[in-house]
Amino acid sequence: MSEDNKQSEKDIKGDQSNPSLEQNQSEKPMSFIAIVVLTGFIGGLLWSAVAYLSYYFSFTKIEPNIVFEPWAVGDWKEQWIGIILSIVAYGIISIGVALVYYGLLRKFKSMWVGAGYGIVLFFAVFLILKPLFPSMKSLTATDYHTLITTFCIYILYGVFIGYSISYEENELRHQEMKEKSGEVVQ
Repeated sequence: MSEDNKQSEKDIKGDQSNPSLEQNQSEKPMSFIAIVVLTGFIGGLLWSAVAYLSYYFSFTKIEPNIVFEPWAVGDWKEQWIGIILSIVAYGIISIGVALVYYGLLRKFKSMWVGAGYGIVLFFAVFLILKPLFPSMKSLTATDYHTLITTFCIYILYGVFIGYSISYEENELRHQEMKEKSGEVVQ
């Protein structure tokens, strides 16, 4: 093969031996904290959207835009923009909830820990944070359909946050053990 043919073949296939080329660089994994933040945000978006659908189909009487009640004034909360912004607000609040789980409970592998965390969150909102939301009825004054629906959503939210973070923690430990033992990690 002539030198020109070798060079053009190298141009077509790319230089496999040059580590500075983008194609030869491996993707760097996200840090564990970044995974926790992303999990919290997605969990907040997902489960607040489920809560909104539950409200829309009359399974619960608690409006999702109740999050803006102490701070925002106006009818925009009842319109589509209020719904979208309240779902995003729950996503942002959920980042803090996920970071608390990360700080306290990440080493537990059981999904029951996440379910328990969801139950604790439910009671924290309905008992401790209740004064922030005057339109929200007390636990004894709320109808049982609303209580059951929101209780289940909180449990599922807690399982989502808890199990996702615990799974990532377990995978990180497993990878570190492999690296310490000298196994090849891909």
